[in-house]
This record gives sequence, C-alpha cells and structure tokens, in this order.
Amino acid sequence: MFSKSTYTKRRKQLAKDVQKGLILILGNGDSAFNYPANIYTFRQDSTFRYFFEFNLPSLAGVIDAETGDDYLFGEDVSIDDIIWTGPVASIRERANEIGVKNSGSHADLIKLLEDAIAKGRKIHFTPAYRAENTNLLSMLLHIKKDHVNKFASKTLIKAIVKQRSVKSIEEVDEIEKAIDTAYIMHTTMMKMAANIGTYEYEIAGKMEGLALSGGGPVSFPIILTTHGEILHGHDHSLKLKKGRMLVSDAGCETPSGYCSDITRTVPCGGKFDPRQKGIYEAVLNANLQAIKMIAPGIPYRDVHLKAVTTLGEGLKAIGLMKGDINEAVKEGAMGLFMPHGLGHMMGMDVHDMEGFGEDNVGYDEKYTRSTQFGLRSLRLGKELQPGYVLTDEPGCYFIPALIDKFKAEKKFTDFVNYKELESYKDFGGIRIEDDILVTEKGYRVLGTPIPKTVKEIEELMNE
Repeated sequence: MFSKSTYTKRRKQLAKDVQKGLILILGNGDSAFNYPANIYTFRQDSTFRYFFEFNLPSLAGVIDAETGDDYLFGEDVSIDDIIWTGPVASIRERANEIGVKNSGSHADLIKLLEDAIAKGRKIHFTPAYRAENTNLLSMLLHIKKDHVNKFASKTLIKAIVKQRSVKSIEEVDEIEKAIDTAYIMHTTMMKMAANIGTYEYEIAGKMEGLALSGGGPVSFPIILTTHGEILHGHDHSLKLKKGRMLVSDAGCETPSGYCSDITRTVPCGGKFDPRQKGIYEAVLNANLQAIKMIAPGIPYRDVHLKAVTTLGEGLKAIGLMKGDINEAVKEGAMGLFMPHGLGHMMGMDVHDMEGFGEDNVGYDEKYTRSTQFGLRSLRLGKELQPGYVLTDEPGCYFIPALIDKFKAEKKFTDFVNYKELESYKDFGGIRIEDDILVTEKGYRVLGTPIPKTVKEIEELMNE
C-alpha cells in the first residue's frame, strides 16, 4: 500500500480531468469455482486498486468530479463472518486509510446514484469485463444489460489512461520487485530444462510456486512449452526432448498488484545446436536493437518495424529470406515469422488497461492501428513518454499451417525462401522479452538482468 497522499492525489487529478458528473469505479466480487463456497482466487480490478487500493471483494468507489468529494462503499462484516475471517477493519476505517471523506453501505451507493440520475447528472464508468459487474451496472444505472458497455465513458477512459500510463518512482519500484521474482522463476526454469526427460508441468509448477513465495500469484497463466510456435501455449504435458527449444513466458505480481512479464527461450538439455543458435541470435539482435531505439517521442510502431527488419536481416543471413528486407517489411512478409506485435504497456495489468480497449491505450488521434497481418497485432503504436513501462518481445515462429497457407497462395515469393523453410517446420519458436522503462533521455531495462545471450544461458544451464 502506498501513502494516503498518493491515493488522494490520484483521485483529485481524475476529478480535474473528468470535470463534470460522478465517477463510479466498481471493484470486483468473488466468483464461484464449482460450488458457491469454493471461489476463484480473488483479484481486484486494477483501476479500483489504483484509486481506492483495497484488494477486497464487493467494494465501490465514487468521485464527484465537480466538488472533489469521494466515497467508499461496502458492507461491514458480521460476527458470523469474523468467525471465518478474523477481525476486519470497517469501511469507515478503510476510507480513513486512503483519505476518502465519505463512506457507506451498498444501500447508500444506490441512493447517491439515484439522486444523481434524478438531477440529470452524468455518471461515468468504465467498460465491464465481468458478468457480475455488467449486471450490477445495469441495476444501478437502469441500463439494459446488453447496452451497458455502450454507455461506458470515453472521457473517463481517456483520463484514467493518461494517469495510469505514466508510472511514478514508487510504481516502478514495485514492478522491479516483480521482475526480481521473475528472475528466480526463469533461472530456475533454465536449470530444470537442462535435464532431458523433465515434464513441462514440473517446471511450470515450480515457477508458479516461486511466484506465490514471492508474495503474489503469477501475473497471467504461465506459457511454457516446447511447441514455441504456439504463441500462447498453456498446455504443459510434454517431456523435454533433445533438439527442442523451451519457451517460457511468465511473470508475477507483487502484493500491491504490480506485474512483471518476461520471456526466455532455452535449448532443452542446455546446449544450442547450430540451427537453434542461428535463429536465437537473430531474435536476440532484434530485441537489442529495439531497446536501443526506445526514447521519449519515438513511436513504438517504428520500434516494432526496426525489430522485424533486424529479424528479417538475420533470417536472410541464414538463407530463409531473400531480396530487399525493407521491402519485405513494407509488404508485410515478416508476419509469417512474427505475427504478433513487439510489445504492450505494463503495470497493474500485465497488458495494462486492456479492458478499456487496446486502441484506447496503445493508439491515439495521431497513430492508428494498421490492418496489415502481423503489424495489426501491435498493441502499442503511439509515441513513447517518460514514465511508460512496456515490453520488448520479438519472436520468430515456424507455424506449419501458416507456412503452408502462404506458400499455397504464393505470397511473398520474392522474399521468402520456402524451399529452405520446409526443413524448419519442426523447429517451434523463440521469443525473448524484457520490461523497459522510458526515461527522460532514453530507457532503462528494469530488474535484475536475466540471462539471455547464448553464452549466459549455456553457462547457467550447465552449472
């Protein structure tokens, strides 16, 4: 938890930016897993935590954009609850902790909103991504369930994105704590991957346990697979085999809710063969060249294009591509090898504020999303600003179905050497990802450096 003044300043700034009406920020509630009393691990809405802190279910916050008055709503626990939970602070006590002037029950929230509706005041809210909150907003604001998100406030979304995008020193500190735990997770993965015959689930389970022992859960379900051509491979059922690469995309949260997101790819058994080394170093060079470009005022779309151009040049040196690589990038040929974007914003959400819509976070009036295959999947394209935290995660994937499709359609034959590419259809994929802070003059790679050169990885895996 940050200082009381941190939350007070955030709410005041939000009121100033929105200017008119009431701002309603719903927290999340508990969700049943397979019967009512067996619930999923609770995760609070990140925007609620940003302005009202508490990682507890069934809370709501309101800010009056015109007067600056703020409110925290929830229900105090009964003696029946205390038997199971132990002593719990009251809603009033919690409001005091974060400098909120007013507090009340859910009935008080309903009355406040009904009064505002009767007076014709605008009530701002963000899009709901849980059915429970869609239903709640429908009831509170008298909107048909199917129409709730149509009334989400663009003014509020814009104001929150503006504020949450720029990370304070204390927020960056929290992200670095999460990366330091990710260091332990990924270096443990590397050591375990040196043993042929280990199951993927043994490694994934160990990594998830390390996240929990670091103070928080994983920041998203762990991606760990020897089928790296599957971008989000959550199946962990396979044994590690010689000649395969293991992609590990994983991070964790701190108790305050800030995330890390790191990817490393290593050779099963601990030694790169020549084919693996060639592709790996092409991806690593793309990762490094992208980092060097990061600075205030640079559009991240340009950084993405630099990364895929660098990757293309590396693949040309290997013999998988040919011709003018700049033209290949312009035509969209690199989507065959890297069908995703270079990176995304990161903070309290691993894809920060994605619930507001990627275009509202990663693009603006000046920079709009491309329609080109590969480039259209870039989540962040606009100009960078000091305080942004983002990922740099180039990859190279050999997806048999995509190779066959493009080859049959005779796409990019001036740039892709399909004959050579046939022998790579069993390769899998490689991705390398770091978390970067945009500084006043350039960038800083956050956290304890996690091995990523061929030499560093092999040395660690063979200790």
